[in-house]
Amino acid sequence: MNPLPDVLAEDLDVVFVGINPGLTSAARGHSFATPGNRMWPALHRSGFTPRLLRPEDERDLLPLGLGLTTIVRRATSKAADLATGEYVAGGRDLVARMAPLRPRWLALLGVTGYRRAFGVPGATIGPQPGRLAGARVWVLPNPSGLNAHYPPEALAAEFTRFRLAACIRYPRTALPSGHDA
Repeated sequence: MNPLPDVLAEDLDVVFVGINPGLTSAARGHSFATPGNRMWPALHRSGFTPRLLRPEDERDLLPLGLGLTTIVRRATSKAADLATGEYVAGGRDLVARMAPLRPRWLALLGVTGYRRAFGVPGATIGPQPGRLAGARVWVLPNPSGLNAHYPPEALAAEFTRFRLAACIRYPRTALPSGHDA
C-alpha cells in the first residue's frame, strides 16, 4: 500500500525520487510535508518552479514537466528505519513503475537511498553512469531538514547544478489558471 500518492505522468522531464514518505507527509497525504523539509524551497530557489510551492500544490509540478515518487512506499519516522531488503525491493518497484512513463531524468534525493536501493556503494552526489528504466540518473542531496551537510543555499546550488546540466528551462508551460508566478 502506498500511503502517499505519486505525482506522475508520462514523458516528464524529471521525476524527483525521495527515499520514503515521512510519517507527517503520509498523514497529510502530500509529499515533503514534514516541517523543516527543504524540498519546496530548493525547487524554487534553483529555478525548477516559478514560485514557492506548498506540499498541497504538488500537482502543480506536472505542467512544469516534474513529478514526485519514492523508492520505498512505506512511511517511517526516518529512513534509517528501513531494512536493506526494503530498499532493494523498492528499487525494483521504482524501475517497474517508471519504465512505462518514460521520464527523461530520475533525480534521487539522497545518496544513501540510491546506494542501498541499487547496490552502488561508491555513488556520490551528481550524475550517475547508466540508466534506470531508460532515464538518466542524477543523485541530489536529501532535502530533509536533518541533512546538516547541505544548508539551504548549498542544497539549492546542487539542485541548480542538476537543472542546468539537464537543460531544464523554466517555463516548460504555464501553471494552471489561478496560479500566478
